Amino acid sequence: MRFLDEYRDAKAIRGIASAITKITKRPWTLMEVCGGQTHAIVRFGIDELLPKLITLVHGPGCPVCVTSVELVDQAIAIAQRPEVIFCSFGDMLRVPGTSQDLFAAKAAGAEVRIVYSPVDAVALAREHPDREVVFFAVGFETTAPSTAMAVVLASQQHLTNFSMLVSHVLVPPAMEAVLSSPHNTVQGFLAAGHVCAIMGYTEYEPIAARYRVPIVVTGFEPLDILHGVLMCVAQLEEGRAEVENQYTRAVRREGNAQAMWAIREVFEIVPRKWRGIGPIARSGLGLRAPYDAFDAALRFDVATLSAEESSECISGLILQGIKKPIECPAFGTRCTPERPLGATMVSSEGACAAYYRYRRPAAAPSEAVA
Repeated sequence: MRFLDEYRDAKAIRGIASAITKITKRPWTLMEVCGGQTHAIVRFGIDELLPKLITLVHGPGCPVCVTSVELVDQAIAIAQRPEVIFCSFGDMLRVPGTSQDLFAAKAAGAEVRIVYSPVDAVALAREHPDREVVFFAVGFETTAPSTAMAVVLASQQHLTNFSMLVSHVLVPPAMEAVLSSPHNTVQGFLAAGHVCAIMGYTEYEPIAARYRVPIVVTGFEPLDILHGVLMCVAQLEEGRAEVENQYTRAVRREGNAQAMWAIREVFEIVPRKWRGIGPIARSGLGLRAPYDAFDAALRFDVATLSAEESSECISGLILQGIKKPIECPAFGTRCTPERPLGATMVSSEGACAAYYRYRRPAAAPSEAVA
């Protein structure tokens, strides 16, 4: 399959793995930012191809995982209102709030619908003028343009029964939070290629210079990830700390100008609380004043709801690269995809879900390259 098979070619992968082994002289810890990369690493056994001197840790790059308990509780409170049709991506339905999740709310009678695009929610609002249609806007820079365009579309169509509960987050502030932690061990980053396809990578350049860490924009296939590791280790061994682009087939330094226009038109940068991590300044997107009318938190007066996270879940440590899922005492026993303590176990990009699916002792072996 073109643009897939060539990035899973075993001979090419073994060649890159061998090149990494040859240049690695000292121990290095690298963080892949994106949960999609985490799943590829665990699924294909990429970490098992690396020399023991290299440790891969997993980052905060799953938007479902970092959506705060407060926002999940707000979503449930809105969804339970009889006049509301609450729309969400499927991943969010099993994410636990304080006492239940959206799936339980749906089972109890709330009208919760899974949609594949925010534009689908706009269409529902148009089709149901007698109902309030609310979209749960979750995601990084990758999905923010499409939710921004949904707001623009709703505004152009003068829809008064459409709104969004916004939980968008931004990657660069999260990387700085990891690097600023006194527990940080990360020496280099594999940055998420799809995020950079939107935002470019100019925002990473001051981070690389300030913290003296190489950042390599990396794709998602096995050959992409190993090539990103090779580029990152080469910088570390040479004493360089620069931003490089491995994912040249999809990413340009300046990003996607039209998508960034949509984000700037609709959203402004706000503080955001990250699940398991806590508040991070200037790490979220909120609706700008001209679009306040589409803010579901204001419309339904739920913005002041507060919540406590599970004291047993260590997902915050996992999302900061301090622990791995299998180091959690509850992993696979008191915390499973059917009964999760935290979002990292239920999200399709969650690190705990990846280890549960591919690395449990009783699970099928990973698809490591032969």
